[in-house]
Amino acid sequence: MSQTVLLAEDDRAIRHALERALTLEGYRVTAVADGVEALAQAHRTPPDVLVLDVMMPGIDGLQVCRVLRAEGDRTPILMLTALVETQDRIAGLDAGADDYVVKPFDVEEVFARLRALLRRTSEANGAAPVEVPKQAPAEVPGRLIEAAGLRMDPQARRVWRGARELELTRTEFELLELLVRNAGIVLDHSTIYDRIWGYDFGPGSKNLAVYVGYLRRKLDEPGAPQLIHTVRGVGYVLRED
Repeated sequence: MSQTVLLAEDDRAIRHALERALTLEGYRVTAVADGVEALAQAHRTPPDVLVLDVMMPGIDGLQVCRVLRAEGDRTPILMLTALVETQDRIAGLDAGADDYVVKPFDVEEVFARLRALLRRTSEANGAAPVEVPKQAPAEVPGRLIEAAGLRMDPQARRVWRGARELELTRTEFELLELLVRNAGIVLDHSTIYDRIWGYDFGPGSKNLAVYVGYLRRKLDEPGAPQLIHTVRGVGYVLRED
């Protein structure tokens, strides 16, 4: 059965073009013009994935995302935005979005990001086993893994630094889990893109840097060592210095 996409975009030309492209790609698409319609449709017939334009009249994409997340709806959300500043992208992630595409976009990039989001959702629902490298941090009693002062429960998707529990989006959790399971190992950009998004968006993409920056904001504590380190020109590593 083809997967369902709820598309909310107020620009008629973009909405029609993307609706047609997604339909030709094999998705069943419901396209609406604003956030009010998007929320109504999401409540009426929950889709497999949402594609939301950030800037829409009335209720915008960020508000739609916040409402759904507040209701406990974990349907993956891809944001479309013409805003290119890092803080604008962070606002989308903070609202609970899983990924974003900057306008003007290549439709093939939209397809790739949707495939990655849907694949991750399918694996999570099917309780697919997570590959553990040979140098993975030791398992602690129960189902927790720990490294660099972090404790994670992959099944419940919960994480703590010390006694403080962190609130992470789906993508943030999966990125942190990858780093925790490879603590002390430098992961290059291509490896991270492939494992988290299922697609390497190339050296010009800032997607990974934005997520790492946002994850650092949630992890870091005054007076405590930074946990995620940048290895310039290579990638990132989790360690407690």
